Amino acid sequence: MSEISSLGEFGLIDRLTANMPMVNASTILGVGDDAAILHHPADMEQLVTTDLLLENVHFDLTYVPLKHLGYKSAVVNFSDIYAMNGTPRQITVSLGISRRFTVEHIEALYAGIRMACEDYGVDIVGGDTSASNQGLVISITCIGEAPRDRIVKRSGAKTTDIICVSGDLGAAYMGLQLLEREKVASAGRKDFEPDFAGKEYILERQLKPRARRDIIEALAKADILPTAMMDISDGLSSELLHICKASGVGCRVYEDRIPIDYQTAIMAEEINMNLVTAALNGGEDYELLFTVPLTMHDKVKALDNVRVIGYIAKANEGCAMVTRDNTEITLRAQGWNPLAEQTAEQDN
Repeated sequence: MSEISSLGEFGLIDRLTANMPMVNASTILGVGDDAAILHHPADMEQLVTTDLLLENVHFDLTYVPLKHLGYKSAVVNFSDIYAMNGTPRQITVSLGISRRFTVEHIEALYAGIRMACEDYGVDIVGGDTSASNQGLVISITCIGEAPRDRIVKRSGAKTTDIICVSGDLGAAYMGLQLLEREKVASAGRKDFEPDFAGKEYILERQLKPRARRDIIEALAKADILPTAMMDISDGLSSELLHICKASGVGCRVYEDRIPIDYQTAIMAEEINMNLVTAALNGGEDYELLFTVPLTMHDKVKALDNVRVIGYIAKANEGCAMVTRDNTEITLRAQGWNPLAEQTAEQDN
């Protein structure tokens, strides 16, 4: 194992970014100068998003492999760009690194970031490294683009719209519960072997999520332009409330239409958790939640991996879920909120 101090900041950057080809025409100059040079066509708007991940707040290296962490830290940024109906093109990667990490550790992290960039056709064009007294810190900024008349915001939902979601929900949260359960079970046992049999899907959804480029491509192919869209990072309830607040509307979603995978249901039963609660509030699924005009209903239903789960209502009707017995339950933003948790800890 090599100490990072033996390379220095620039030596580490050179090692991490060596032999890194640029794949986007908009990347004129990447890593190696004081700043990257990017060029975007005049008919395109630039989209920029940033995500900050802190050790022991957003991830636990007890059970998260560094390569998987690198992959995920990049993909969650790509997901934000797709959620605006755009295409991610470049990222910058900044790292805060504590003394316990070696060069090989950071290479593993960067290998995951590079793999994600290769999978989604994104260039790494810069970043920074620094010492950290608080464990590992990862900050990634993603730059994307979209035609100005095709950008989708949160604020466009109308009372004539239906609500759609891609994939299935709650799987990533159940994957996290599985990892936490096995972490507790392993305490003090050197020969412990975690039991992940039959739960590979929910584990992958937590450790190696995917950004739904395929859904964006399918919508474009079907000539469907959503009126509002978000990715589901903090839970379905939270994202629905964000769209409704930004659009000045209400909503109704139906419990029996929320898509849930079989492994998610099995895990929820094992830990005695309400399945719908996990799907509504779990987060980190990175599926796409979007609204389209009612006239697009048949087109949307013809798409693979997309489910119509409800409709947009008037603002004075509020936001609610309709249960299987036709009872309305008010939606609340109960997804994970690290700032709220920090405040609670300080109050104790």
